[in-house]
Amino acid sequence: MIEVAVYSPDGKETGRIEVDEAWFGGTVHMEALRLAVRRYESRQRVGTASTKCRSMVRGSTRKIYRQKHTGRARMGTVRSPIRRGGGVTFAKRPRDFTVGMPKKMRRRALDSALLARLKDGEVLVVDGLAPTEPKTRLVAQVLAAVGVDRSCVLAIQPDDEILYKSARNLARVRVRRAVDLNAYEVLWPHRLVFTRPAFEALVEARKA
Repeated sequence: MIEVAVYSPDGKETGRIEVDEAWFGGTVHMEALRLAVRRYESRQRVGTASTKCRSMVRGSTRKIYRQKHTGRARMGTVRSPIRRGGGVTFAKRPRDFTVGMPKKMRRRALDSALLARLKDGEVLVVDGLAPTEPKTRLVAQVLAAVGVDRSCVLAIQPDDEILYKSARNLARVRVRRAVDLNAYEVLWPHRLVFTRPAFEALVEARKA
């Protein structure tokens, strides 16, 4: 069993939640994690780079001057890549960099990422983090109190609109609904912080 510390908004440890490794697959599947990270990063690429090859640029196809007896290097058309205004060698074309990954493997990768962070003690649960109005300073104080001084993903419940608005403008903090987490976003930050309702909902979904 893995114990996850639960903190109050003022940074005091108020208890621990026990998590069974079997709920998250029992083992960390490195190959699934590698593919999930590669898939996420590939989907960030726009793939719109485009240049013209020699067949796409304007210009005559006539040979510029005769082959021999000119004293100059032999030359073909003005579209040649070695001439100014000519085409580009190995021209780039728009392409899709998306890497496919089955749904079950994506789920396995997410579970492996969560299990790895749980084993390393890099998951925190904050109880009582429920601001009544959007206040970025309040969330910043809570994160500082629980020892988060670097990058962080704050996982919340889908209906925590006020908390989302309060934390979305913090530097190096990404606010995500717990149900929308993916393997890359679990592995990316220095700390993974859950609100207690979000963490309990995540654990209950894994138990089912």
